[in-house]
Amino acid sequence: MIRHLLSAGDLDAASAVQILDSAEQMDAIQHRLVKKLPALRGRTVVNLFFEDSTRTRSSFEIAGKWLSADVINVSAKGSSVSKGESLRDTALTVAALGVDALVVRHSSSGAVQRITEWVDCHVINAGDGTHEHPTQALLDAFSLRRRLGELTGRHIVIVGDLTHSRVARSNVLLLSTLGAQVTLVAPPTLMPAGVHSWNCTTSWDLDATLAGKVAGDVDAVMMLRVQRERMGSGSSGGRAADVGYFPTEREYAIGYGLSPARLDLLPEHAPVLHPGPMNRGLEISSMAADSGRSLVLDQVRAGVAVRMAVLYHLLAGADEAGSAAAGVTS
Repeated sequence: MIRHLLSAGDLDAASAVQILDSAEQMDAIQHRLVKKLPALRGRTVVNLFFEDSTRTRSSFEIAGKWLSADVINVSAKGSSVSKGESLRDTALTVAALGVDALVVRHSSSGAVQRITEWVDCHVINAGDGTHEHPTQALLDAFSLRRRLGELTGRHIVIVGDLTHSRVARSNVLLLSTLGAQVTLVAPPTLMPAGVHSWNCTTSWDLDATLAGKVAGDVDAVMMLRVQRERMGSGSSGGRAADVGYFPTEREYAIGYGLSPARLDLLPEHAPVLHPGPMNRGLEISSMAADSGRSLVLDQVRAGVAVRMAVLYHLLAGADEAGSAAAGVTS
């Protein structure tokens, strides 16, 4: 098994399926009265977050605690980082406390990779800049497998602010590794540089894509948040249109939002995903977000199970996966 999880590209099909299968076992304990496994007893996991996050940090914290690890949360706000300490010194200081794993979120792409060069413990990328978010891709795949079955040959459409999305990059890598076909849809201004080299199809026409006219019938659609906070400080009131990515938010919603009419273009079996938080009325309508097709809350629940599986495989070793599964089902 890999030592660190920095990118969805670190996983081949076998290791990705192994984590997803373990997550199925881990998910069973969410229905228990006592939600505990002894798998990581005596291990220490530090969530080192230089960037705010509610879903990711909370799910990593719950995952570690349900595996009986000692979990410590360290936020950049109020820590030595806010006093000017460097990333290297912060990472070395925390690692020197004898931790077994660092779960790191940082606003700069590549920062988590650098940390692995300085510390000896396991490192998990919980999101770095606009680069990657591998555990989000895993939980998305977990949710999709539960709804659709095996993903080989499935057509997954990802729509929205691709330029600033670490989720899109990780999903293209993981879903294609699992045999799915991926189509990315966005206005030209939000298509990432170098996207032609990614293992996916691209389109600027959302209606044609959802209607199956670009790369065939759609099996699922994932809407991405318009990340106003990454679109430059020149925007007035946080409006992306002011920095030139699209004319107005209304025009973006008309062109690329998942409206009720667009929801009707999807085949009946096709679910809707969103990694959250959602801008309702912008990239997704409330009707789509709250419909029976929506897997948004399933994704949140899947986050705990998937992150339990990742922590287990990195810290306890894949060779003991059978004993973990036995502990879940016993």
